[in-house]
Order: sequence, then C-alpha cells, then structure tokens
Amino acid sequence: MTVTPQHNETLRAAGPSSHESVGGKTIGDAILEVQNISLRFGGVKALTDISFDVRAHEIRAIIGPNGAGKSSLLNCINGVYTPQQGSITFKGESFRHMNSHQVAVMGVARTFQNLALFKGMSVLDNIMTGRNLKIKSNILLQALRWGPAEREEIMHREAVERIIDFLEIQPWRKTPVGQLPYGLQKRVDLGRALAMEPQLLLLDEPMAGMNVEEKQDMCRFVLDVNDEFGTTVVLIEHDMGVVMDISDRVVVLDYGKKIGDGTAHAVRNSPDVISAYLGTHY
Repeated sequence: MTVTPQHNETLRAAGPSSHESVGGKTIGDAILEVQNISLRFGGVKALTDISFDVRAHEIRAIIGPNGAGKSSLLNCINGVYTPQQGSITFKGESFRHMNSHQVAVMGVARTFQNLALFKGMSVLDNIMTGRNLKIKSNILLQALRWGPAEREEIMHREAVERIIDFLEIQPWRKTPVGQLPYGLQKRVDLGRALAMEPQLLLLDEPMAGMNVEEKQDMCRFVLDVNDEFGTTVVLIEHDMGVVMDISDRVVVLDYGKKIGDGTAHAVRNSPDVISAYLGTHY
C-alpha cells in the first residue's frame, strides 16, 4: 500500500504546530524524533523507513493491523531492538545502540501488551520496583535499612503511595498482584511505569482485554497523566473509539510502512488508511 506525496503532505499539515493550543493544552516542540528507521529480522522486514515525531505534552497514537510493526517500533524507541538503519533522537540526543536501561535513565518508561508483573508481590511492592533507577543507597545499606537508606526508602514509598492514590487502587495496595482482576493489573503496570517519573511514556495496548468500564477508567488515567503530570504519551491501541477520543495525532502503519500521519480526523478520513485498516469511514 502506497501513499502519494501530496496526500502525505496534507496529513502532516493537518497536525498541530509547535506551541499550538489543542483541546485546551499547549503542544510543545518535538521531544522525540524517529528518522528513517528500518528493522529486519533475518530476511523479514519489520519496519521500513519509518519517520515521525512526538511533541511535548501530546498523546501520539500508533495504529495499524496486527503484524504492522507497532510493538517493534516501540521496542526500537525504548532500546529493546536496535534498528539496522535510521536514528532516534530524544531531547536532542540521538541514539541507535542504547539498551533499555540507558533509555530509561534518559526518561522513557514503557508498559507492555503482555503483563510482566511480579504476581506474588503486592501492588505496592510492584510499583516500588519502578523506583529502582532513583535509589541512590547501596544494596548493603538498603538491606540494613540504616540512616540515609531508611530515609530514602520512606521518600520513595511516599511517592508510590501518591501513585496508588492517583490510580485509585488503595484497597488493594497490600494484595498480591496475581489475585487482582486483569483491569486492575493493568493499572498496576501503569503505576510501575509512572513510578519512574518519565518524560515520555510508551503504552503498548493499555486497554487490551478490558471491558467498557475498565477502558473508560484507563482512558481517564491516561488523559490525567498527560494533563496533570505533563507526561508525553505514545500509545498503541486497537480500539478506534479510544484513539479518536484521546489522541492529538496518529501514525498509521501497514506491513511495516507508514501510510498515514496526522490528526485523528485527518487519518480517519484518509482513503489509504480506510482501505488498509479501518475498512469503512469511522
């Protein structure tokens, strides 16, 4: 599936300009730039020449059919995969060979489509693992809970408690995560990412497998994270109602290629996107 240069220019022009107010919030300059990324696994092309940017304080959605390369693209952004071509620039610093730990230190957090929580640990302790990068005390002092280490742990626990309150999961703070319903586990996964205090939050299908009420709650939390914390969000999501309701701009992938990029309205009405993904006018 190809897109004419004229149509791509139309979609790009439909996006908000830097510092433009959109829906009552101000969209800033590009905080993330993905430039000509190509990724292969052996002879299989997962991504081909993908370029787009993400602007400060926006919610940027990535959509496309199954197998379009959406999760592979997030894996490139947070250092899980190293693309064979192209570069990624975050806050003015370009990288191709950073691992996920280094990218996390830069201020990027990630949730995954398949939950990777510690099922035997409590909600509080799972979210506490998101504070690991911020802990300064050495392991011995942490084990002894002595002096500065104890004060530091209290500070981090207070930060985690604020996240628990924000996500409205106080009644389950001491409950092993494995005993929680799926929707609440998704909130814990979000909480662990928020505990890192990221500037850029990557969400891989945060509403997958949820019922309508759970989706509504998660949408509210994503919007509140973006609004109250000022966190920039990149979101993979299959529910087009969710995408159209909360996204500022949308990137559309199909077979590892970008076929659309612009506001939700512009993408929704793109003939190429309709043909490849939506099927009919949404």
